Amino acid sequence: MLAGHVPPRARPVFDQGPVAPSFQLPSVTIHIKLTASQQSSLDQLLASQQNPTSADFHKWLTPEQYADRFGASQNDVNRISAWLQTQGLKVQSVARSRTWIKFSGTVRQVNNALHTEIHQYLENGELHYANSSNPSIPAALSDMVLGFRGLNNYRLKPHSKARGLLPRNTTSHGDHQMAPDDFATIYDVTPLYTTGINGTGQKLAVMGQTDINLSDIQAFRTQFNLPAINLQQILVKGEADPGVSQNDLAEADLDLEWSGAVARNATIIFVYSSDVFISLQDAIDNIYAPVITMSYGLCEYGDLVDLPGERQMAQQANSEGITWFNASGDNGAGDCEDQGAIVAQDGLAVDAPSSVPEVTSMGGSEFNEGSGSYWSSTNTANGASALSYIPEAVWNDSRLGGGLAAGGGGVSQYFPKPIWQNGPGVPNNGYRNVPDLSIASSPNHDGYFVYTGGSMQIYGGTSMAAPTMAGIVTLLNEYLISTGAQQQAGLGNINPTLYRMAQNSPTAFHDISVGNNSVPCVIGSPNCSNGKFGYNAAKNYDQASGLGSPDANNLVHQWTSQAPTASAVVPSISQQVNSPNYPAVPSDNPVYLANPIFEQNGSWPFTLTLTEEAGVGTTLTGFTINGQTYNISTVFGTTQVLAFGSLSSTGLVLTSLGVPTNVNFVFTGMDASGKTWTQTFTVPFAGPQTQLIVGGASNAGSGEQSYAPGMILSVYGTAMGDFIQSAGTIPLPQFLAGFEASVNSVTAPLYYVSPGQVNIQIPYETEPGFTTLTVGNPYVNVNYNLKIVPAAPGIFMSNGFTAAPFSSAARGQITTLFITGEGQVSPSLADGTTPSSSTPTSRLPKPKLPVTLTVAGQNATIDFIGIPSGLVGVTQINYEVPANTPLGVQPVVVTVGTAASQPANLTVTE
Repeated sequence: MLAGHVPPRARPVFDQGPVAPSFQLPSVTIHIKLTASQQSSLDQLLASQQNPTSADFHKWLTPEQYADRFGASQNDVNRISAWLQTQGLKVQSVARSRTWIKFSGTVRQVNNALHTEIHQYLENGELHYANSSNPSIPAALSDMVLGFRGLNNYRLKPHSKARGLLPRNTTSHGDHQMAPDDFATIYDVTPLYTTGINGTGQKLAVMGQTDINLSDIQAFRTQFNLPAINLQQILVKGEADPGVSQNDLAEADLDLEWSGAVARNATIIFVYSSDVFISLQDAIDNIYAPVITMSYGLCEYGDLVDLPGERQMAQQANSEGITWFNASGDNGAGDCEDQGAIVAQDGLAVDAPSSVPEVTSMGGSEFNEGSGSYWSSTNTANGASALSYIPEAVWNDSRLGGGLAAGGGGVSQYFPKPIWQNGPGVPNNGYRNVPDLSIASSPNHDGYFVYTGGSMQIYGGTSMAAPTMAGIVTLLNEYLISTGAQQQAGLGNINPTLYRMAQNSPTAFHDISVGNNSVPCVIGSPNCSNGKFGYNAAKNYDQASGLGSPDANNLVHQWTSQAPTASAVVPSISQQVNSPNYPAVPSDNPVYLANPIFEQNGSWPFTLTLTEEAGVGTTLTGFTINGQTYNISTVFGTTQVLAFGSLSSTGLVLTSLGVPTNVNFVFTGMDASGKTWTQTFTVPFAGPQTQLIVGGASNAGSGEQSYAPGMILSVYGTAMGDFIQSAGTIPLPQFLAGFEASVNSVTAPLYYVSPGQVNIQIPYETEPGFTTLTVGNPYVNVNYNLKIVPAAPGIFMSNGFTAAPFSSAARGQITTLFITGEGQVSPSLADGTTPSSSTPTSRLPKPKLPVTLTVAGQNATIDFIGIPSGLVGVTQINYEVPANTPLGVQPVVVTVGTAASQPANLTVTE
């Protein structure tokens, strides 16, 4: 089984039942994983291709060359294809790079082949299909398969924002719209046009998932006196024409018009299909252009299982010389919120694939004129009025009250920090930070003219930043060829050079140190303590604006392919344990950091590996562990670390550590040029239990091992959540602190997550009988068996025995308690939800089974029973203490159907 392959949006509450068996799934892709040795070799090649001292510098691969070095063998491709065909599925195409196979078939054939079911889901009036359970593949193929795409038709969303006002060129109160010549003036592109650098002979590819109306593109070019567009449209081979999608048309028009508005004479290639990722993988596998722009994305947490495949595509693109730009998202620092959300409730998050290290992430800015005079009161014949560069702040329209609207940025929860992402302002957090650059994106303050749907409109969003920066780099490719610096277009991953230039050629960028991408949030929800969260702009790099915005002329003329001048020594650690009870910790550093190493017999033996990843040899001059100095030659056998080389320690053992604790490793060194460096590496040592283990489960109210639908369940174990996080909103989230759970493959809402305990709601649709609780994350999970019964009432108690919230009551008094485990309720509730605050008391959900309550064995009158607004999976009972109840501490028992709760104590008074 391939864990984590059920889309988060395919929730049981939206389930409309199975798709017709004859329904055709038009395009499913099975992605093939690289072996560990192939990945290591690819990582080194990508570094060498960006190092002018290497023989591989800018020697880009063809797809066939990539296949021979990093793709599956032809024999393995044949094996996978043969298996698909034996299941009745049709193999549509095999990647030239031998990294994916695309197939189609009916729902019946896919269900039978992958042992899953394709269901329909109705959400917000939109009908989708998706697999309702994780797919399975033959064990013999498990080492080759990375994952699937196309088992659902949930599509990535465009990152463009329309403005609801009629277009204006320039106004007296500082409200302006962007024409192509405005952009050229503000971002210093005009000098390039003057010298003949306009994109002639270059290609730029736009990714889309709709047809377009060519007349809109032509009307835009005519309006602003641009030359006729050289447009090539490529429908992905074997894909059905998607027709015009109104949800995607404006995005396609925007990307085509504005990439071409910057690279005015370039060939613009529109690659389209019904799914933008199908378009992307086709563009990479056929190298349609050396520059790709894509303005679609999804929150990282919502796409975890696809991230390895996205990075594999990006690395292939880079190895072929392709530079990929992607919008960073329009929800500020809260990328996981729904489109149109007014307030954030899911915590800090960034957008993918923008967060992939091999992608250049484009954030948003807005002009900050202050009292300056930057706009003319009249427009040129080309509709422009900008006079010069205009100071910028971070784009943030969230304060205007129309919902979340700000440039995406923050820290990845998945991708480790690449070695090139360093310099002033870059957080020392161990993970990829975004964005890399920003360009004006506010639809309200400085929106862009976009001709779409037959008329001129105003748009913004980080969708503006990606295609315009792609246009600038297309001009850069032309310039480098025209000067003889390169023989062919192609720069691959430009991020290493951007971060070096920020330190060595700062005039290539406009630093943005004003504003933030903070958004309003629900107090008590993840990361929200004061009603908003996000990142502030600051001098140099920041997570709201990246390195700033580009000065195109300076960037092009100062572009340098100088070799790295400093070493990048990356430490990693793995344990030396031979006991089968303690599986080895991976030596890959970022993966390792998420998993503490094990203690065995009071000692902690481990291997420390140092790898140089920048191509600059170095000499180690110092090494300490928690301040204690170690002899380098004794530990590593030498003080020299060769370019792209590695050293491994021998005999390192720590003893008598008071765990949990962090151990600090500090290395110092000197490069050949005499430059000194220091590297600090902190490793958590947290004791013997680091495997994901479920030790037990219980009713959250009573602590009993009895479970019913809708109940709050406490699960105990180790290494479950990455950290402590409570749900701050309703509906309850399905993912917290890197953790998720399901019961019989139905996603379970989460109350609370920590490494040692999680509280979840058992889905209401769980049928009585033996069932499987699955906990973990999209990559590692374990199963635990539960027996579900119709009702398993548990009274919430304080101190383990006293009814809560009221521990005492007088005879004849009405008092209150709360239970969970009451089973099915009527009216029904969706998992993780609560009744509306406007629901009449008589209509609040209550148990379907009969409920009785006794005090000291005497039946008590129930004055009210139901789930009030604000509670999930918890029923409130108001009851009258019988008049003749004995005084003192007496047992209270709730019975639902035939199931009685454990007694809770109530002190009865006069």
